[in-house]
Amino acid sequence: MSTLTFKDTFCSSPWIHYRVTTDGCYNFCRWQQTKWDNTRDNISNVSPTDYFHKGMDGIRTDLLNGVVVDECKPCHEMERHGKVSGRQRQLLKTGIELDNFDKTLLASPYYSEFDKISPKLMPVDLQVDLGNYCNSACIFCSPNSSSMLASEFLKIGITDKLPPKSWSSDPVLINRFIDSLLATKNLKYVHFIGGETLIDPAFKKILIELINNNLTSVIIGFTTNLTVWNDSINDLLSEFKGVNLGLSIETLHSVNDYARYPSKINDIKEKLDKWVNFANTHGWLVQLRMTPTWMTIEHLDSVFEYAYINGITVESCNFLHRPAYMRMNVLPPNLRKLAIDNLEKWISSKEPTHSTSREVNTRNQYKSKQTIMEDASSYLTYLKDEEYQPELATELVEFIKKIEKNRNNSILDYMPHYEKFLRTHGY
Repeated sequence: MSTLTFKDTFCSSPWIHYRVTTDGCYNFCRWQQTKWDNTRDNISNVSPTDYFHKGMDGIRTDLLNGVVVDECKPCHEMERHGKVSGRQRQLLKTGIELDNFDKTLLASPYYSEFDKISPKLMPVDLQVDLGNYCNSACIFCSPNSSSMLASEFLKIGITDKLPPKSWSSDPVLINRFIDSLLATKNLKYVHFIGGETLIDPAFKKILIELINNNLTSVIIGFTTNLTVWNDSINDLLSEFKGVNLGLSIETLHSVNDYARYPSKINDIKEKLDKWVNFANTHGWLVQLRMTPTWMTIEHLDSVFEYAYINGITVESCNFLHRPAYMRMNVLPPNLRKLAIDNLEKWISSKEPTHSTSREVNTRNQYKSKQTIMEDASSYLTYLKDEEYQPELATELVEFIKKIEKNRNNSILDYMPHYEKFLRTHGY
């Protein structure tokens, strides 16, 4: 029997938001733990409007009935470790605060909509996964998000087939999606990810259509892997009211080369500075986006330090849940302690924020130092409290041996002190 209450499980996201995934299927939330099956609605046979008005009725009913939804586990895990969850951020967009839940729920401008769905209600916030077209093969990623990794997996026998074709490569579907954007009144924010957004032709096409139809009041968000610079797309982005720029990096340590193969850390640092300077010149919001894993957690403080010095925020969307063997809790206690010590040392070197409440708006650059410190603390909590899972290490070693043979590299070139841990499990 779950001890979670309505306050612990309710989320307003399905009333304001939906996501299109890389294969064209819909998710009711950008943080949803996806169930990969053939029963999900897809943009090829269900329009975005129909999905928003009808396709999410089931999840809305479950949330109103206090059901503990399996796909919502990532948010529950984040909250358990003191990390600001996607649920909290979406609640805030509808005026609901967990610290004053009952009162703010009743005062929410969406309160009257929570027991029904008006035909006039439209999403204000979208996430669009354009596809898996990518020039990187991050070792913790999946073929569904990286064409380069998909080809590598096929070559070395980790998979026997390529993932479904990216929906945005179909001109009919991309035009259908653009039409839905143009028809969505009061649309405020669209965030694009890939693949690598800046090399996907669909991204440029959508920006041009929004500009041509005078929808530059929409805030554009996108995430890039710091390997690309495209002046023509930057010129288009400069036409919009606002841009939220996500810069993907795991650490400023050289192990970033291993994690985000085949990038090189010196090139990444150069582009990182270039993007931050460009964004500051144009008044864009900047975030460093990371996916901490067993191989990078020890040097996570370098990302926090860069963000802290530059007055920008950090967003790690959740604690990685797939593949499980890439999670931080695969590390034995002695290696976890190294990461814990580094984070504790970094946190103690900074002035306390003296805030009496948690900052839920992790994109508030005026409180960037507070949100960075709170995020760093959530990883400390995870490292200290999350159950050690040594049974995952054998699967991890089998995987990296295959990858490293193809890439002619070794994690021990970057993290030599991991040798005993890895050799114990068959490295």
